[in-house]
Amino acid sequence: MARSFKEECSYLEKMSDYCYKINKGFVPNMKVEGLFYVNESLKGLMYEELRHHSASQGVGGFLPAVKQIGNVAALPGIVGKSIGLPDIHSGYGFAIGNMAAFDTADPLAVVSPGGVGFDINCGVRLIRTNLTEKDVVPIKEQLAQSLFDHIPVGVGSKGIIPMGARDLEEALEMGMDWSLREGYAWAEDKEHCEEYGRMLQADPSKVSSRAKKRGLPQLGTLGAGNHYAEIQVVDEIYDDLAAYRMGVEQKGQVCLMIHCGSRGLGHQVATDALVEMERAMKRDRIQVNDRQLACARISSTEGQNYLKAMASAANYAWVNRSSMTFLARQAFAKAFKSTPDDLDMHVIYDVSHNIAKFEEHMLDGKQRNLLVHRKGSTRAFPPHHPLIPVDYQLIGQPVLIGGTMGTCSYVLTGTQKGFEETFGSTCHGAGRALSRAKSRRTLGYEDVLEKLEQKGISIRVASPKLVMEEVWHTRGV
Repeated sequence: MARSFKEECSYLEKMSDYCYKINKGFVPNMKVEGLFYVNESLKGLMYEELRHHSASQGVGGFLPAVKQIGNVAALPGIVGKSIGLPDIHSGYGFAIGNMAAFDTADPLAVVSPGGVGFDINCGVRLIRTNLTEKDVVPIKEQLAQSLFDHIPVGVGSKGIIPMGARDLEEALEMGMDWSLREGYAWAEDKEHCEEYGRMLQADPSKVSSRAKKRGLPQLGTLGAGNHYAEIQVVDEIYDDLAAYRMGVEQKGQVCLMIHCGSRGLGHQVATDALVEMERAMKRDRIQVNDRQLACARISSTEGQNYLKAMASAANYAWVNRSSMTFLARQAFAKAFKSTPDDLDMHVIYDVSHNIAKFEEHMLDGKQRNLLVHRKGSTRAFPPHHPLIPVDYQLIGQPVLIGGTMGTCSYVLTGTQKGFEETFGSTCHGAGRALSRAKSRRTLGYEDVLEKLEQKGISIRVASPKLVMEEVWHTRGV
């Protein structure tokens, strides 16, 4: 029998002005509690979603994000808490903005593609320049067009980076090392990339031929949806030391932010794994609250095959972002009749949003090896952590948070408190206030373009309807 909204809320406990706990019993079989971090505005969206679900008695095919946090807390082998980060909203299986860690020492612990997402290693890269807003404004339209001409965009876009079947196999295995070898990356680019742009457990033989066929023509393409290449201007500096370490030294400085992922290849890897895991669940008698949380034991053949294929797709995504960095450097150099080196187009950092990684964390006073799922969330490691670059040891890992269309993005740094509370994770963007379908029904693209123009923002897009879909969403997956 369905519970009322009031009964549902009785399981939610306010811990602080920004943190709420989901007590066990909110959904069946919860093994740990849930947490979500929101301000008053975002809290209203979360509760309204839950109210609608309670009133409809679950009819309509969607689960509110808070329910999804609870369902993840019921997965075998989960430790700590199932955590919702500030931009959380409903997704497939896991909510987007939901992270969870699983103890690799527990033979029942699972890996779930729904905790990674279909766009594996969707992420954001920030590139600095020595240009200022005054340099860019006079040729703003030409520069926007140059970027649009150099980087293929749109649903069916095809890449211009030469790649044969053998190249693809090597890129899937080598990640950014392939880009470096082929001349599409600078040596220092990988030093400022999560995992140094390569997951060593990648095994291209675990990626299906269909996935490879989808990925082969798409290298160096931005795609559609919420992906973007955006020229940004430094508006405010809050920490002079951190800004100095990143090479962001003055207001008005121009940066470039690129957001994309593994395109059709990653989507197919996830699709293939879900089919395999449904079979594994029947064999191993794994029970989940939501069939979208299809999973397999980490130690199982299916679990290991997915992790190796996921790592390959992650490597593809880093090669993709590196290829677009190469193309963007060319676009800037052409527009300013200079060279990328003279324009100081260095990568500040590259973060992943949709990925699962083996990490060491302290839990209950003991160091544990955990498989950390971050879906629509960003790793945020503190100062002195061994997995962040030497350049950032004193300040913590750069954390890139994309804003909504026409609003500011943020560059943050990881903290020790965040590391302890959320396994070193934070939000990946501003979150979605309207669904894509509702955005299309509510907005006209002419109005959106006019408002952007009033703000002095130039835009190039493959299809006008995409502007309407993404105006209420962070440009992050």
